[in-house]
Amino acid sequence: MKKISRRTRVLTVAATAAVLGAGTFGAVSANAGTPDAAAKAAVTADAGDKNLTRSTHLTVAAATKAAQATLDAAKKENQRVSVAVVDRNGNTIVTLRGDGAGPQSYESAEKKAYTAVSWNAPTSELAKRLEQAPNLKDIPGTLFLAGGAPVTAKGAPVAGIGVAGAPSGDQDEKFAKAGVAALSR
Repeated sequence: MKKISRRTRVLTVAATAAVLGAGTFGAVSANAGTPDAAAKAAVTADAGDKNLTRSTHLTVAAATKAAQATLDAAKKENQRVSVAVVDRNGNTIVTLRGDGAGPQSYESAEKKAYTAVSWNAPTSELAKRLEQAPNLKDIPGTLFLAGGAPVTAKGAPVAGIGVAGAPSGDQDEKFAKAGVAALSR
Protein backbone atom coordinates (compact mmCIF):
# COMPACT_ATOMS: atom_id res chain seq x y z
CA MET A 1 0.00 0.00 0.00
CA LYS A 2 1.25 3.40 -0.96
CA LYS A 3 1.75 5.97 1.79
CA ILE A 4 -0.15 9.29 1.29
CA SER A 5 1.99 12.37 1.48
CA ARG A 6 1.51 14.93 4.16
CA ARG A 7 0.53 17.55 1.54
CA THR A 8 -2.23 15.29 0.14
CA ARG A 9 -3.56 14.62 3.64
CA VAL A 10 -3.68 18.36 4.45
CA LEU A 11 -5.46 19.14 1.17
CA THR A 12 -7.96 16.32 1.71
CA VAL A 13 -8.75 17.48 5.25
CA ALA A 14 -9.12 21.09 4.05
CA ALA A 15 -11.44 20.07 1.21
CA THR A 16 -13.56 17.94 3.54
CA ALA A 17 -13.83 20.79 6.03
CA ALA A 18 -14.85 23.20 3.25
CA VAL A 19 -17.59 20.85 2.02
CA LEU A 20 -18.93 20.28 5.53
CA GLY A 21 -18.78 23.99 6.28
CA ALA A 22 -20.63 24.87 3.10
CA GLY A 23 -23.30 22.30 3.88
CA THR A 24 -23.79 23.64 7.39
CA PHE A 25 -23.92 27.23 6.08
CA GLY A 26 -26.45 26.21 3.43
CA ALA A 27 -28.67 24.52 6.01
CA VAL A 28 -28.55 27.55 8.29
CA SER A 29 -29.22 29.87 5.35
CA ALA A 30 -32.13 27.72 4.18
CA ASN A 31 -33.58 27.80 7.67
CA ALA A 32 -33.24 31.57 7.90
CA GLY A 33 -34.84 31.97 4.50
CA THR A 34 -38.08 30.13 5.23
CA PRO A 35 -41.24 31.92 4.07
CA ASP A 36 -42.32 32.51 7.66
CA ALA A 37 -39.06 34.24 8.55
CA ALA A 38 -39.15 36.31 5.36
CA ALA A 39 -42.78 37.28 5.93
CA LYS A 40 -42.09 38.32 9.52
CA ALA A 41 -39.13 40.41 8.38
CA ALA A 42 -41.23 42.06 5.65
CA VAL A 43 -44.05 42.89 8.07
CA THR A 44 -41.60 44.32 10.56
CA ALA A 45 -39.85 46.39 7.90
CA ASP A 46 -43.07 47.77 6.37
CA ALA A 47 -45.05 48.29 9.55
CA GLY A 48 -43.38 51.54 10.41
CA ASP A 49 -42.83 52.86 6.90
CA LYS A 50 -44.76 56.10 6.53
CA ASN A 51 -43.96 56.23 2.82
CA LEU A 52 -46.52 53.58 1.93
CA THR A 53 -50.11 54.04 0.91
CA ARG A 54 -52.98 51.63 0.40
CA SER A 55 -55.29 51.51 -2.57
CA THR A 56 -58.60 49.78 -3.13
CA HIS A 57 -59.23 47.51 -6.09
CA LEU A 58 -62.22 45.53 -7.30
CA THR A 59 -61.99 41.79 -7.05
CA VAL A 60 -62.29 39.74 -10.22
CA ALA A 61 -65.64 38.49 -8.91
CA ALA A 62 -66.95 42.05 -8.45
CA ALA A 63 -65.65 43.16 -11.86
CA THR A 64 -67.30 40.14 -13.49
CA LYS A 65 -70.57 40.86 -11.68
CA ALA A 66 -70.52 44.45 -12.93
CA ALA A 67 -69.65 43.40 -16.49
CA GLN A 68 -72.42 40.80 -16.57
CA ALA A 69 -74.97 43.30 -15.21
CA THR A 70 -73.90 45.69 -17.95
CA LEU A 71 -74.38 43.07 -20.66
CA ASP A 72 -77.75 42.09 -19.18
CA ALA A 73 -78.95 45.72 -19.27
CA ALA A 74 -77.92 46.00 -22.92
CA LYS A 75 -79.53 42.68 -23.80
CA LYS A 76 -82.87 43.85 -22.33
CA GLU A 77 -82.82 46.60 -24.95
CA ASN A 78 -81.63 44.26 -27.74
CA GLN A 79 -78.25 45.94 -27.97
CA ARG A 80 -75.06 44.09 -28.86
CA VAL A 81 -72.20 45.58 -26.91
CA SER A 82 -68.83 44.84 -25.39
CA VAL A 83 -67.98 45.81 -21.83
CA ALA A 84 -64.63 46.29 -20.14
CA VAL A 85 -63.82 46.80 -16.47
CA VAL A 86 -60.41 48.26 -15.61
CA ASP A 87 -58.78 48.81 -12.23
CA ARG A 88 -57.59 52.12 -10.79
CA ASN A 89 -54.39 51.90 -12.81
CA GLY A 90 -56.23 51.28 -16.07
CA ASN A 91 -55.33 47.59 -16.23
CA THR A 92 -58.09 45.42 -17.63
CA ILE A 93 -59.72 43.16 -15.04
CA VAL A 94 -62.40 41.65 -17.27
CA THR A 95 -63.89 42.15 -20.71
CA LEU A 96 -67.00 40.57 -22.12
CA ARG A 97 -67.93 40.76 -25.77
CA GLY A 98 -71.66 40.34 -26.14
CA ASP A 99 -73.07 38.08 -28.83
CA GLY A 100 -73.03 39.95 -32.11
CA ALA A 101 -71.04 42.95 -30.84
CA GLY A 102 -68.94 44.65 -33.50
CA PRO A 103 -65.18 44.05 -33.70
CA GLN A 104 -64.39 47.67 -32.83
CA SER A 105 -66.45 47.57 -29.65
CA TYR A 106 -63.96 45.56 -27.60
CA GLU A 107 -61.10 48.08 -27.83
CA SER A 108 -63.44 51.07 -27.57
CA ALA A 109 -64.95 49.71 -24.35
CA GLU A 110 -61.50 49.34 -22.78
CA LYS A 111 -60.51 52.88 -23.76
CA LYS A 112 -63.75 54.34 -22.40
CA ALA A 113 -63.27 52.49 -19.10
CA TYR A 114 -59.66 53.72 -18.88
CA THR A 115 -60.75 57.30 -19.62
CA ALA A 116 -63.53 57.21 -17.00
CA VAL A 117 -61.28 55.94 -14.21
CA SER A 118 -58.41 58.26 -15.18
CA TRP A 119 -60.52 61.38 -14.71
CA ASN A 120 -63.08 59.94 -12.25
CA ALA A 121 -65.91 61.16 -14.43
CA PRO A 122 -68.37 59.74 -16.95
CA THR A 123 -66.92 59.98 -20.43
CA SER A 124 -69.96 61.96 -21.66
CA GLU A 125 -68.88 64.79 -19.32
CA LEU A 126 -65.28 64.46 -20.43
CA ALA A 127 -66.29 64.70 -24.10
CA LYS A 128 -67.74 68.15 -23.33
CA ARG A 129 -64.33 69.26 -22.01
CA LEU A 130 -62.84 68.80 -25.46
CA GLU A 131 -64.40 72.13 -26.48
CA GLN A 132 -62.08 73.95 -24.06
CA ALA A 133 -59.15 71.54 -24.31
CA PRO A 134 -59.16 69.76 -27.67
CA ASN A 135 -55.71 68.25 -27.08
CA LEU A 136 -57.12 65.95 -24.37
CA LYS A 137 -58.11 63.52 -27.12
CA ASP A 138 -54.41 63.07 -27.95
CA ILE A 139 -53.63 61.35 -24.64
CA PRO A 140 -52.75 57.72 -25.46
CA GLY A 141 -55.28 55.07 -24.51
CA THR A 142 -58.19 57.45 -24.01
CA LEU A 143 -61.48 57.76 -25.86
CA PHE A 144 -63.64 60.80 -25.23
CA LEU A 145 -66.99 59.36 -26.27
CA ALA A 146 -69.95 58.66 -24.01
CA GLY A 147 -70.01 55.13 -22.64
CA GLY A 148 -67.59 55.09 -19.72
CA ALA A 149 -68.43 55.37 -16.02
CA PRO A 150 -66.13 55.47 -12.99
CA VAL A 151 -66.54 53.20 -9.99
CA THR A 152 -65.70 54.94 -6.72
CA ALA A 153 -65.14 53.96 -3.12
CA LYS A 154 -65.23 56.72 -0.52
CA GLY A 155 -65.11 59.28 -3.32
CA ALA A 156 -61.95 57.91 -4.92
CA PRO A 157 -61.90 56.11 -8.27
CA VAL A 158 -61.21 52.37 -7.99
CA ALA A 159 -62.30 51.16 -11.42
CA GLY A 160 -63.89 52.16 -14.69
CA ILE A 161 -66.57 50.46 -16.76
CA GLY A 162 -66.65 51.09 -20.48
CA VAL A 163 -69.28 50.03 -22.98
CA ALA A 164 -69.26 50.25 -26.75
CA GLY A 165 -71.46 48.98 -29.55
CA ALA A 166 -74.89 50.52 -29.00
CA PRO A 167 -76.15 53.02 -31.60
CA SER A 168 -75.42 55.95 -29.26
CA GLY A 169 -72.94 56.77 -26.56
CA ASP A 170 -75.79 57.73 -24.26
CA GLN A 171 -77.04 54.14 -24.39
CA ASP A 172 -73.53 52.79 -23.86
CA GLU A 173 -73.18 54.98 -20.79
CA LYS A 174 -76.58 53.98 -19.44
CA PHE A 175 -75.47 50.34 -19.60
CA ALA A 176 -72.14 51.17 -17.94
CA LYS A 177 -73.99 52.87 -15.09
CA ALA A 178 -76.11 49.72 -14.67
CA GLY A 179 -72.86 47.86 -14.07
CA VAL A 180 -71.77 50.41 -11.48
CA ALA A 181 -75.15 50.13 -9.76
CA ALA A 182 -74.83 46.34 -9.59
CA LEU A 183 -71.78 46.75 -7.35
CA SER A 184 -73.83 48.49 -4.65
CA ARG A 185 -76.36 45.65 -4.38
